[in-house]
Amino acid sequence: MRKEHAAIRITAIGIIINAILAALKFAAGVLGHSTAMVSDAVHSMSDIFSSVVVIIGVTMANRQSDEDHQYGHERMECVAAIILAVFLGLAGLGIGYSGIKSIVGKEISTGQIPGLFPLVCAVFSIIVKEAMYWFTRREAQRISSGALMADAWHHRSDALSSVGSLLGIIGARMGYAILDPLASVIICVFIVKVAVEIFIDSVGKMTDRAVDRETIRKITGLIMLQKDVLGVDQIKTRVFGDKIYVDVEISVGGEHTLHRAHDAAERVHDAIESEFPQVKHIMVHMNPGQEKEV
Repeated sequence: MRKEHAAIRITAIGIIINAILAALKFAAGVLGHSTAMVSDAVHSMSDIFSSVVVIIGVTMANRQSDEDHQYGHERMECVAAIILAVFLGLAGLGIGYSGIKSIVGKEISTGQIPGLFPLVCAVFSIIVKEAMYWFTRREAQRISSGALMADAWHHRSDALSSVGSLLGIIGARMGYAILDPLASVIICVFIVKVAVEIFIDSVGKMTDRAVDRETIRKITGLIMLQKDVLGVDQIKTRVFGDKIYVDVEISVGGEHTLHRAHDAAERVHDAIESEFPQVKHIMVHMNPGQEKEV
């Protein structure tokens, strides 16, 4: 429950900040004659929806196991991350499409020159959203939340969107209005790349992907340090949401009593659970082995 509360608290902070920024950007866009800033305001409003998805996903993922879901609901967080990745990708493509349409169709605005209000607002938005990205990213890593990490990148995409707005406003004020749509296309590529990475990572967590080799090496080494363990015959892992399941076969002395062999398995189980907090379930199978003669 501690993880759920932390994720909801962080996301709620993001919702409040996005609401304030969206209102500020919209006012700056309208009063300062900047269509780029108005578009940026719409982007900030879409982030509010994505944050709500994070809260729903994390809340459902932390529900207790029940009769229909005996292994828990951790994968619901992956579902939330996938939804966010899709919206992040669509937001990026929307920004890119708008930029390409302006460049190809030569629809670069030649109307009123944006004022200082949207320029200051863009700089303020970049600072705030970049700070929110690093804050949310750090907390997502701390509590190992894929959905929260996706939300962090939503903050980064909004910061990049504001960079595009800033360049467009500066360009328009200097007589180079094409900088606005050109920056949008470059930002689009970056945002879509991140969305694809989040999507692939979340899908991998839903399809029983094994943990990385370095983690398997560390788990194996830890098992071999336990008393009465002669060897590790087989080890299998799978990622279940943000948790890890481990199935391991160990060799113990064939002449040992059942109690002694069971104690060895318990030591293995407890050591892995203590050293790797992300491991939710461990199954230890014992095979009869033979002590090496000295």
